[in-house]
Amino acid sequence: MAAPPATASTPSRCLSGANPRCAAQRSLSSLAVAAPPAGLRPFGTRALSVRAKVATGVQGASVVDDGVERPWKLSDARLVLEDGSVWKAKSFGASGTQVAEVVFNTSLTGYQEILTDPSYAGQFVLMTNPHIGNTGVNPDDEESNQCFLGGLIIRNLSICTSNWRCKETLEEYLIKRNIMGIYDVDTRAITRRLREDGSLIGVLSTDQSQTDDELLELAKKWKIVGVDLISGVTCDAPYEWSDRTDSEWEFKKDQSSGTFHVVAYDFGIKHNIMRRLTSYGCKITVVPASWPASEVLKLKPDGVLFSNGPGDPAAVPYAVKTVQEIIGKVPVFGICMGHQLIGQALGGKTFKMKFGHHGGNHPVCDLRSGRVDISAQNHNYAVDPESLPEGAKVTHINLNDNSCAGLQYPKMKLMSLQYHPESSPGPHDSDTAFSEFIELMKSNRL
Repeated sequence: MAAPPATASTPSRCLSGANPRCAAQRSLSSLAVAAPPAGLRPFGTRALSVRAKVATGVQGASVVDDGVERPWKLSDARLVLEDGSVWKAKSFGASGTQVAEVVFNTSLTGYQEILTDPSYAGQFVLMTNPHIGNTGVNPDDEESNQCFLGGLIIRNLSICTSNWRCKETLEEYLIKRNIMGIYDVDTRAITRRLREDGSLIGVLSTDQSQTDDELLELAKKWKIVGVDLISGVTCDAPYEWSDRTDSEWEFKKDQSSGTFHVVAYDFGIKHNIMRRLTSYGCKITVVPASWPASEVLKLKPDGVLFSNGPGDPAAVPYAVKTVQEIIGKVPVFGICMGHQLIGQALGGKTFKMKFGHHGGNHPVCDLRSGRVDISAQNHNYAVDPESLPEGAKVTHINLNDNSCAGLQYPKMKLMSLQYHPESSPGPHDSDTAFSEFIELMKSNRL
């Protein structure tokens, strides 16, 4: 029996006066694939059973103008990009209208960690992996206490979940957190457009009362460059962190016996960065992004962490000033945004990349040893290595584009990485960076 026709997103079209290149002209044709036989697949001598939960986002019926109820959901949302292209899609999660920068993420797994990464504030995240939602959501995989991104863009929304840790579906999760999502859109064509033209501002909307031209105008007026996004994701007051990586997930067996007091600046810090540091023997005090350097130094920490965070490092001069007042006095470790702030604090420059690095599969080379790690990355800005002062050494490069991925300045007792060594989600190749920070603090004690 022939398989049913493959569902395809409505081809995009261009508004008058906008970029004439339409996604319909640049995307590939959809292929119909035969559905697998129903039933359980044998696994050895047993049948493999799963605990499944039906997702509601793809189940709703629709009534169209002819008054006939369709047993499937029809397109009820639009993504309008600033280049004038309009992409019809189906909504799940929250409803409304939202403006943000569109970026693509190449991770195959870990959509919940991506949703709760504060570094995605002000952005719509498009997942290049076409099938999203099949593992559902659980409370243990949160990277922060809320979702900061503008919305989620995916190709296929799973009709059920089948993971033993699942507590709710992806749509239920997004509705509770008031986050918009769309599916049944040609994510491959949008990704190719972003790679060719660079990151674009977009508008997600389920509001049928607004015209495409009105949504396009919103996209053209909205700006993200030069905007302080850190102040919207940082904590309100200092607090202590003591949780370490759960024993069932711990892959580093030789736990550190030493204790180091680390003050972590919260520019949008992820929980697993703190868990990894705690697992390496650190006691962590987390402070807000605007916390005075003088107050941090009064605590006499063994080291200071400048965390990941969203947006443009040039938009937060107060954070650069803080870094300048701390480096050289205690060992410091910068991650992602922290790396960029260190670059600026040393007198270097940062620049906006064409479409940034977002995903858990970026190869990085440690120039000191030649070792290549597969890393997790999430940033739209980078440090210009040519602008750095003498003494600051580039230690890592991204092998996809040779951009600066790590710095070291022995005289100033600092190290930094452009990527996320905790890798949540992602491979654990770069976990040794935390060990390197421990050694830096140890040597400073001598």
